[in-house]
Amino acid sequence: MLRILTLLCFLWVSSASAQTLLVLGDSLSAGYQMAAEQAWPAKLPRALNDHDVEVEVINASISGDTTANGLQRLPQLLERHQPEWVLIELGGNDGLRGWPFNRIRDNLEQLITQTRAADATPLLVQIQIPPNYGQRYAQGFADIYPTLAEQTQTPLLPFFMETVIQKPEWMRDDGIHPMPEAQPWIADFMAEKLAPYLSDAPQS
Repeated sequence: MLRILTLLCFLWVSSASAQTLLVLGDSLSAGYQMAAEQAWPAKLPRALNDHDVEVEVINASISGDTTANGLQRLPQLLERHQPEWVLIELGGNDGLRGWPFNRIRDNLEQLITQTRAADATPLLVQIQIPPNYGQRYAQGFADIYPTLAEQTQTPLLPFFMETVIQKPEWMRDDGIHPMPEAQPWIADFMAEKLAPYLSDAPQS
């Protein structure tokens, strides 16, 4: 009986001290038109295990979300989950709406600030959009991310869709959203890019 109680206490302490990554994204991370367990964030913990990183992943992504939606939701998510890291994958829907650059940038900066205020580490995903509004807007939009990452000293992860979109069999007919078949590759790609940052923290 004592041995069983000791084991239960060990498991409880390990669970309580587990590191947590919160994914705050849009349809690219929510798993558009697929089951939640098919989306790449659900596959990320196993992919990170291949890099000797053990992390609990909370996928708080919602299809259609903008940076403004993220700002509304983040405080409650931070309070509820108390993550060590927040992966910010937002802005695509802002760009597709043609929002002004300063509005997008300010919202992303506030997301970074809110994350740090909660003693969590922000990680920013580079986002790009199709040139629907012309090359000038698309390039200006893309430039928001490296500029903001440098100014705020926030790690910038590459846009995983750059590779996915080159494989038609991985893409839906809308030319924007990845299929379930692409999700394992995205999880492996993100694990490789995230591992150096997540492994800096002590693992339980």
